[in-house]
Amino acid sequence: MAEASRGRRVLVAGIGNVFLADDGFGPEVVAALRGRRLPEGVHAADFGIRGMDLAYRLLGGYDAAVLVDATPRGGAPGTLYVIEPDPADEAGPAAPEAHGMDPVKVLALARSLGREEDLPLPRVLVLGCEPLVRMRGDEPDVAVGLSGPVRCAVGEAVRQVEQLAAGLLIDPAVRPEAAPAPPG
Repeated sequence: MAEASRGRRVLVAGIGNVFLADDGFGPEVVAALRGRRLPEGVHAADFGIRGMDLAYRLLGGYDAAVLVDATPRGGAPGTLYVIEPDPADEAGPAAPEAHGMDPVKVLALARSLGREEDLPLPRVLVLGCEPLVRMRGDEPDVAVGLSGPVRCAVGEAVRQVEQLAAGLLIDPAVRPEAAPAPPG
């Protein structure tokens, strides 16, 4: 790893509910990362629907964070997106949700907590996948497992996470499209 990356830290956070079909994309990508060798300073964790845990972890001295989630944006199912949330888009302070995971609310909560404690929020990117199956959570049955197109996107998402994390370790301000390709 380049000299410039010494001491830098990047959080890769899988978020989503594995009981709501394609909403389990983030946890599935983090599970696929478990068998891979990540660079020193990259920490991958499955946060599931624990939004409050993620808000506090974001304030743990990371230089950057990549949130991996199902992200409906109107594309073909399985399409991957790299999004940099605009802090100006956030609503006011968010009430804590012990068992909820709305990324916008989590970022607003983390930003609010960080201001109170004078802790900086890392740069945040979202690696999102267009879902095929979108459940609301009030259906009578759970749906464990990803749809075909979303399952097929997991391998490419792992590659993109590795590429993003490597670039963010070198330069936390790197543009996502300029991040170096992962080694071999």
